[in-house]
Amino acid sequence: MAEVTAVVYYMTTIADKPGEGARVLNAFKEGGINLLAFLGYPKARKAEIVIAVEEKAPALGPLARKIGLTLGKKQKALLVTGEDRPGALAEVMEKLAGAGINVVSAHAVTGGAGRWGALISVPPAAMRKALKVLAG
Repeated sequence: MAEVTAVVYYMTTIADKPGEGARVLNAFKEGGINLLAFLGYPKARKAEIVIAVEEKAPALGPLARKIGLTLGKKQKALLVTGEDRPGALAEVMEKLAGAGINVVSAHAVTGGAGRWGALISVPPAAMRKALKVLAG
């Protein structure tokens, strides 16, 4: 059975050049911020990044400003983890679909050692219902 946790994430942009992601990640490391997910995509001559942390994590705002980042609004997502096996993500998506919950975005990867994880975004109004559906 998959485990589900509510997390918060922020979107921002950085320069699309070698070393910029490492600079940002090292700043979070030095600031004691434990990232649960970090995604990056090219976007209009920049790179858009998604930074996910625990809901009760220290505020990213001051650290982000210190390194020149402007964070987008705080958003919530689901971090789903579990034993890696065929169909694990499909089962999660089926539960959400069965409850009438639309998935806005999903990013899943293997964690190695027989584990997998996914960062799943649903509409804010569906967040509480999604947590309940996946916890059951």
